[in-house]
This record gives sequence, C-alpha cells and structure tokens, in this order.
Amino acid sequence: MAMRLSPHLTIMANAAQKAAKRLLRDFNEVEQLQVSIKGPGDFVSQADLRSEATLRQELERARPGYAFLMEESGAHGSANWSWRWVIDPLDGTSNFLHGIPHWAISIALEKRLPDGGSEVQCGLVYAPSVDEMFWAEKGTGAFVNERRLRVSARREWHEAMLATGIPFAAVPPPRRLAFARTLGGLMPQVAGIRRFGAAALDLAWVAAGRYEGFWELGLHPWDITAGVLLVREAGGFATGALADDPRESGEVVAANAHLHARLRALVAEGMTAAAPAAG
Repeated sequence: MAMRLSPHLTIMANAAQKAAKRLLRDFNEVEQLQVSIKGPGDFVSQADLRSEATLRQELERARPGYAFLMEESGAHGSANWSWRWVIDPLDGTSNFLHGIPHWAISIALEKRLPDGGSEVQCGLVYAPSVDEMFWAEKGTGAFVNERRLRVSARREWHEAMLATGIPFAAVPPPRRLAFARTLGGLMPQVAGIRRFGAAALDLAWVAAGRYEGFWELGLHPWDITAGVLLVREAGGFATGALADDPRESGEVVAANAHLHARLRALVAEGMTAAAPAAG
C-alpha cells in the first residue's frame, strides 16, 4: 500500500500478505474437498497450520526476540516477554471450509507495561478474498487500505445494524441461554442483526461503520485483540460485558459512543439471567 506504515505495521502487513497467498490457493481448492482423501476437516486444519507457520517465520525473522500467542500452537517465547504477537492465522474457518469468502488473518502486537499488564500497540486484520487490510496503531487512528476509518455516527437504536456470533453445538448451555436472552431482547428494537462468522472482521466492520455494534461471548485473545484496537482507534468503544478488558474476559461488546452503553447493558443482562443455569 502507498501509505507509509510504521516499522511494526510494515512487518505485519508483509507477513499477512505472504500467508494470504497460500491461503487463497487452498481456498480455491475447497470445492475439491469431497474427493480429497484427507477430508475437509484435515484440509482446513492444515491450511491453518501452514498460515500460522508462515506468519511465525516472517515475524520471528523480523523481530527475533518477540514472543507469540497463536491459535493453533499456543504460546512461544519467554514468559517475561516485552513484546508479543497475538495471531489468528485463519479467522472464519467454517466459512473457509464452505467456500464462503469471508475470512481473515488477524495479527496484533502487545507491549508489556511496568505494572505487569500489557497494552496493544498495533492491530491488523486482512481479508484476502476482497484485499481489504484493516490496520491501526495506538494513538494514530484506524484505516482500511489507505482510507481512514470512523465508527458509525447513528444514534437511534431502531436504525442500528448489529453483528454477533451465534453459539454452536459445542458451546456450553449457559452461554447459549445468555445469547438467546440477549438476542430476544434486541431483535424487536434494532434494524437488523447479522452473523457472518469471523469475529476479527466483525470488529473491523464496526470500526469501518458498516455495523453500529457487535457482541460475542466465549472468545479468545487471538480472535479480538487486533479488532478491539481497530474499533477504539476509529472512535468507538470495545469492552467486555461485565469487565473492561475483553482480552481477559473473552466477551466483547463493541459499538459507537452513542450505543455502546445500552448494548453492553443488554448483553450483561442476558449473561446475568442465564447464570443460574450454570449450577
């Protein structure tokens, strides 16, 4: 891209583009999976692993001392890291498997703080099928390719388009119930609710103003770390439903300043109402 990126973002963009080339080749072969000896599940897991290996190789070569937290292979590097990459090599695996061109590579970079916590410095979400690269650096704003992003300015609840992640069969019953209660409360009030199946892209689309808000429970740091920074740098809010840091809670509520508090309250109500089912 023509815009001048920081050294860290340049490294991230180059790594994502290299991993994307192989993912696109694999994606174009998805239609042949019915006759594949390996079968669809193994095929996609190999695509994940190849992407992750490429990302690690490229990032490690550029910044040898940085640690990693990755979806497929977990944590690598020193436990006392100063800098850490947080990576989802293929967000939207089910979409990928079914030939749906809505999936992404997500990379974030965390910096260790003196108090032992961490702060996200850079985030990148790349959707190879449409060649959209969403990126942000703390304090500098959020962008897609060369265009600056701002969250939606809509204030009215009845005009809001929201996105979410619908629980599937393996999700514990209390979380399914929490989702159902929140969905039931929201549907009569908003313009629509969408489920596209890639949390990193959902957050990027909130940053781009395509959705007014997004919520999902039971996520992992690699699903949301880059996307949360994108939303915040685009002028929005991204928190947990009951906690401030979604990286720790695994629940995320993202929206513009006008709608975030109400969406967060409704998601929290759904979780609280479902809590007795855990017993």
